[in-house]
Amino acid sequence: MSVGQELLDVPLPEMVAKLGAGIADAQHQLDMNSVEVAKTLAETEIEVVPAITRTISADGSVDYSAAEPIDVSLLQAGLFPTFYQFSEATIEVEMDIKTTTETETSIDVSTGGSVGFGLWSARIDVDVSHNRKFGKEVHGTSRLNTTMVPVPPPPYLFPEVETVDNRSTDE
Repeated sequence: MSVGQELLDVPLPEMVAKLGAGIADAQHQLDMNSVEVAKTLAETEIEVVPAITRTISADGSVDYSAAEPIDVSLLQAGLFPTFYQFSEATIEVEMDIKTTTETETSIDVSTGGSVGFGLWSARIDVDVSHNRKFGKEVHGTSRLNTTMVPVPPPPYLFPEVETVDNRSTDE
C-alpha cells in the first residue's frame, strides 16, 4: 500500500461527522443542565425582607423598621443559571509513515574439474540467493480541542419583574 493510500484511508470525514454529532450532543446536555438549574432556582424559595426604613429623629436618634418578609424564588432574587456554548472545535491529525526496503543478494561461485583416461570434465557451481525485505511503520495521533464560552440566557426564559407602587403620596 502506498503512502498516499495510507493518507486516503484516514477516516477524516467520519471523524469530522462524529465531532459534530458529539458537540451537538454535548451542547444539548449543557442546555438541559442549565434548564434544570433554572427550574431548581424557580422552585427554591427564600425569605427576603424587601425594605428596611431608617428614620432619623429631630433629636438625632436613629430608628430602623423592616417590612414584612416575603417568600421569593431564587430566580426572583436574581440568581440565574449560566448557559454555555461551544465556540470553537479543532481536530488535529498527525501521521508518520515510514517504509523501508532492503535488498540482499549473495552469489557463491565454485569451479571444479577432473581429468582421467583422456577425458576431462569441468563444472561450475553457482549458488545465488536474493532477499528483499519490506518494512512499514505507521504512527498516528489525533487531538481534539474545544472551547466553551458563557452566553446570555435566552431572552424569554426569565420573566421581567415589574414594580407597581400603590402607596399613597399624601404627606
